[in-house]
Amino acid sequence: MSIISRQKVELLAPAGDWECMRAAVANGADAVFFGVEKFNARARANNFRMDELPDIMSYLHLYGVKGFLTFNILVFEDELTDAKRLVEACIDAGVDAVIVQDLGLVKMIRDISPDFPIHGSTQMTITSPEAVEFTKPFGLELVVLGRENNLKQIKAIGEQAKLPMEVFVHGALCVSYSGQCLTSEMWGGRSANRGECAQACRLPYDLMVDGVQKPMGDVAYLLSPKDLAALEIMPELIEAGVTSFKIEGRMKSPEYVANVVGKYRKAIDKYFAGEDARPDKQDLRELQQSFSRGFTVGFFNGTNNKQLVEGTFPKSRGVYLGRVKQVLRDGVVCELEAPVKRGDGIVFDAGDPSKKEQGGRVYDIRRNGAKIEGEAAGGFIDIVPGRNDVDLSRVHVGDRVWKTNDPHLDKQLRQTYETEKPYHVFPVQVKVTGALGHPLRSWWTDLLTGHTELIESELLLEQALKRPMDEVFFTEQFGRLGGTIYTLDKLDIQLQGDLILPMRELNQMRRDAVEKLEAIRQKPRAYIKHSVEEYEVYKDAQTPVQLQVKPQLTALCRNLEQVKAVLQTNVEWIYADFEFIKQFPAAVDAVRAAGRKIALATPRIHMPGENGYFRNIANLKPDAVLVRNTAGVYYYMQQQQLHPEQEHPKLIGDFSLNIANHKAAQLFLDAGCNTITPSYDLNIQQMVDMLRKADTSQMEIVIHQHMPMFHTEHCVYCTFLSEGTDFTNCGRPCEESRVSLQDRIGMSHPVRVDEGCRNTVYNAIEQSGAEYLKQFIELGVPSYRVEFLEETPEQVIEVLELYSQALSGKISGSQVWRTLKATNQLGVTRGQLVK
Repeated sequence: MSIISRQKVELLAPAGDWECMRAAVANGADAVFFGVEKFNARARANNFRMDELPDIMSYLHLYGVKGFLTFNILVFEDELTDAKRLVEACIDAGVDAVIVQDLGLVKMIRDISPDFPIHGSTQMTITSPEAVEFTKPFGLELVVLGRENNLKQIKAIGEQAKLPMEVFVHGALCVSYSGQCLTSEMWGGRSANRGECAQACRLPYDLMVDGVQKPMGDVAYLLSPKDLAALEIMPELIEAGVTSFKIEGRMKSPEYVANVVGKYRKAIDKYFAGEDARPDKQDLRELQQSFSRGFTVGFFNGTNNKQLVEGTFPKSRGVYLGRVKQVLRDGVVCELEAPVKRGDGIVFDAGDPSKKEQGGRVYDIRRNGAKIEGEAAGGFIDIVPGRNDVDLSRVHVGDRVWKTNDPHLDKQLRQTYETEKPYHVFPVQVKVTGALGHPLRSWWTDLLTGHTELIESELLLEQALKRPMDEVFFTEQFGRLGGTIYTLDKLDIQLQGDLILPMRELNQMRRDAVEKLEAIRQKPRAYIKHSVEEYEVYKDAQTPVQLQVKPQLTALCRNLEQVKAVLQTNVEWIYADFEFIKQFPAAVDAVRAAGRKIALATPRIHMPGENGYFRNIANLKPDAVLVRNTAGVYYYMQQQQLHPEQEHPKLIGDFSLNIANHKAAQLFLDAGCNTITPSYDLNIQQMVDMLRKADTSQMEIVIHQHMPMFHTEHCVYCTFLSEGTDFTNCGRPCEESRVSLQDRIGMSHPVRVDEGCRNTVYNAIEQSGAEYLKQFIELGVPSYRVEFLEETPEQVIEVLELYSQALSGKISGSQVWRTLKATNQLGVTRGQLVK
């Protein structure tokens, strides 16, 4: 891939409200992303209103900035009508693109408009060229890659898939793959796929190894990553082929937006000017000051489990000042590692952020007993906090001191956007012609838009008796563009003779030209828009569907002993989802020998160069493949097209494809899936709503399972049980021990590793949808999956027998529920299915 030109690089800033939007524009953002009331992944942000869209786009386009609306959540069946209205409002307002997660929504947008730009959200879990290829039939303009892709992988995706790529370069990191976190949904009905993440990753956990708690000192936040800051590697990212650099932070302050956008703008501009783009210490400190849980380059330089999670605090700290060396009567002695001054905010960190911490404003700073009037930048100094701010009896030698706030920096940042001075001014070219007794004619061309306006004088040109108008004169009069977004670039004067017009007339012509050129900029971008009626809310009464086949159970097993246990029952289909693909052949042999059918599960994530997993699965010739990502769907469909003469396995699309409405269901069936599994984000009413409109004959519902909550590149085994940094040097502790994470209420959640060394944290308690079986059967769903995790062979047989009796009508779903609750040590939950 050739190195990207400056014109193709875009700095993309967050805006949670108007003040943040102004801060982004004033500090050099090329584009801004924002959400409206609902349908975006920051439901708790202030967000804008749908009726503000025309004003937002008018404002952004005036300054040459693009506006992208975040539509990056799953859309439920009863929301499709409202979603359609929002899409139409975006088209009418000339929004530059929508950032979308739900592939059903992508299909809807394409039904409405063939040319309205769509960006694939990071919530689509696009991490490989094959995943990009899957999106191409839907005409996406750009994809936002997963935060877990490293520089080498980014380059490979760009070279192979040839679609513009966007990556996050700054802000909070999710420990879980975006679009694959079900923790908030499971524990509180607040789905991350619905913009309602409750940040369970920021909670403390105890590390349990083979059932015994491992002492961890002050490390308690085992899943809380540091914040991403890629400022130091911007040249490498540009050279890897990234076209859009995204800053996270729609929940953050306008000062944060101004600060971060300004720093990345400077780095990009320096790179293209051929200067050293690396930040200095002050730049990094100022970034930390706005918000920082500690900085990391994330996965850009590859996986390093030791650098991603620090584990001692889950919230923003700011700038590290040093440790307390001595506690005085009115303050503390600290050896400074960063500057501090009066008025700064500080906090004393004793290593347990779950307890109330001491903090406040700096009242005075002293060196050797003498007051320091300005800023102290190093050495031993006394920090004196406000008298009522800090209880010094609760501060100890060795506590860390953090500067949490810098009012002087905040003031500087506010000044950047409180004045309406544009970051960019845009060149205009003016051509002037005229003859005696005729109006002066001028053509003003906005070089960014290419648009030209003809402006004529109302008065006629007169003979100049003294100083005729010339190039210097026009440059002075038409060049008075201060306070506007324009600057005079070039002037072409073609006057016949020595002519003159009153100054006020020229001033009016200039003002008219600016007004008309600005109005053109602010006109909404035009798109094709079709009238589509199919998205009205589905309100029909529930109509029972006569099942063509007897409802069947399928069983997903995670070890060979469970597979052998299932073979003692009447279950026909067995799914193998083992930690390592090398364990698959034994399962295939056992199932074949028993005359049953087997499906093999792909990993949930697919990275560049990992097609070998898909090939190895296909070589075992299973009856079906449980496909967990769009890359897998694309790969297996390609194989069918390339080798139509061969027999190919059925494709079962799993929950991780995030199918939440009938449009998404149909899209995956059309793409080649034989069976699909609805998203785990659906509660019972949302599930029923979708089943009423979808083709249920090709559906499978997971009726029993341990919910897979976090799915993460961050390996708990490597980080806390090994001296290594990744799979090449960790010593594979996952093969020797079983780890779980114990939460605050004592529940121990198992952590399992997959073939790619990714971790899945499973909910401790089993979830059952047994009570809803009758409804699902009446809606025509033929297949019901029971998923096992750590169950013994005896438990596998017992559970399958219960569900078999329920499917055959011998017992009710409620009886299944009561039996599970009585026999299971931790009980059983209805999970997200509860309304």
